[in-house]
Amino acid sequence: MYYFSASRVTGGNAVFPDQIIIDVDNETLTYRKKKLIGYEDVKLRFGAIGCVSRSAGLVFCDVIIETNGGRTIRAKGFTRSDAEDIIDLLS
Repeated sequence: MYYFSASRVTGGNAVFPDQIIIDVDNETLTYRKKKLIGYEDVKLRFGAIGCVSRSAGLVFCDVIIETNGGRTIRAKGFTRSDAEDIIDLLS
């Protein structure tokens, strides 16, 4: 399993950073967005992922995951190396 957590320095992530968990054995990706009470999990099988890309800023990147069903997940505030690792694992 691979765990990636966004930086707390980026806007909107100070208290609850986005997380991406990739399980290559079970071929699943979990996007976790913590909230004040509880959290929201989106779990996808690799086969349901249509496209993975990144939107690079000056320091941090957003990872954009598009599903075959048309849903878009935008995980914000990852380092460039983490974003590249996520894309490599899912490609």
